[in-house]
Amino acid sequence: MKNSIPKVAIPDTKVFVAKQLEASYFDPVFHFHQEYQLFLVLQGKGTRFVGDNTKPFEKGDLVFTGPNLPHVWRSDDCYFDKKNNLKTRGIVIYFKDNFLGESIYQKEELENICHLLQKSVRGLEIKGGTNRKVSRMMIELLEMKGTKSIIQLLKILDILANSPECHFITHKHYVPINTEAETTRMNKVYEYVMKNFRQKIMLDDVAAIASMTPTSFSRYFKSRVNKSFSDFLKEIRIDYARKLLSEEKMNINQIGYECGFHNISNFNKQFKKVTGDHPFHYRIECLKVQMDVDGNF
Repeated sequence: MKNSIPKVAIPDTKVFVAKQLEASYFDPVFHFHQEYQLFLVLQGKGTRFVGDNTKPFEKGDLVFTGPNLPHVWRSDDCYFDKKNNLKTRGIVIYFKDNFLGESIYQKEELENICHLLQKSVRGLEIKGGTNRKVSRMMIELLEMKGTKSIIQLLKILDILANSPECHFITHKHYVPINTEAETTRMNKVYEYVMKNFRQKIMLDDVAAIASMTPTSFSRYFKSRVNKSFSDFLKEIRIDYARKLLSEEKMNINQIGYECGFHNISNFNKQFKKVTGDHPFHYRIECLKVQMDVDGNF
């Protein structure tokens, strides 16, 4: 098992670090660090874990996380198979709490940005026009140096600070996982689930991986993720079903079995419970959206 806390080093000679990531898959290790992070997905699909929130990600996913908020963008399994020759790309910006000096929180001119930094401890997902504008600016930032790059970063933070399109990711009562031991434990659980959710998963097996009794694990997991393990597993399966339904490569019955549901009526019931829609209707809507997109070209 890799160390669950990554090496995010910002040289003492730099205010921040901005770089483009390109690899077969994003780092699959659940981790946290002291730096603020703004991350944009340029290419790739998978499941994003931030604190107690789990959500699929794809191109355009833009998230701002504060210090010590555990997170991972785990690419879909197909990205880990070299035969598929798939790639992921992203842009990440790191900066420290005192990147503008020790007295940053005392300056009136920076009040909005300071408020943004405080909100980022729960993680912020950036949507809509703000997403598109900031994404372009992050791409431009990669080519900038010196004072221009610092000004560009401040412009980005100012836009985020004044935008109504930045939404909290974690639950307001989320209890941060801020020790290496806890993060390693959750990383083992997430890794096991993402590799095996298509099959039957027994609570006893997952609890053993976390070195806990089933009862203790159930209580611990809910306290950290704000949902039961069975609900978490169900949502992972339904998220995968959404992807398969949008691709139109399998029929609905096949998708149900592929996602770990051994009873099609139960698949339909759980899918509607999570999404509010029937798998068939969801597929129809996906096709309509795809036709609208294709019709614009």
